[in-house]
Amino acid sequence: MNTTSTTSPNETAVRNDTATAVSPNETAVRNDTATMICPQCGDTFRPLGRRQWCSDACRQAAWRRRNTTPRAAVVLPARTVKADTVYECPNCQTRYLGQQHCPDCRTFCRNIGRGAPCPHCDEFVTVGDLTGEQGARR
Repeated sequence: MNTTSTTSPNETAVRNDTATAVSPNETAVRNDTATMICPQCGDTFRPLGRRQWCSDACRQAAWRRRNTTPRAAVVLPARTVKADTVYECPNCQTRYLGQQHCPDCRTFCRNIGRGAPCPHCDEFVTVGDLTGEQGARR
């Protein structure tokens, strides 16, 4: 007497007295003893009703993973380097290279533009002073 029969994975899960894991692709219809594998974290759990995830946290994480939109890269505007910037005190008209605060007047200086020390008089000059252009930041 040959007693070989074909059984599906669901029938095998029903016949066992212990709970066995059923993958989300398999249907465990009316199978209260089977456990499912959470598609998000991989833990096994006993489903109640139509539950697909082991916890609300996994359900929310799966929703966020499915519904994310790619974010555009944030491009910051180009800034001048502080060490190359000439600042001028509004009170005493003293110029400083890379120093935003006047130590004599104790006030903040205005940004005049990019510049460097003059090779002849060691005074700080801007590129606009040399080209004759009026600085946009003045």
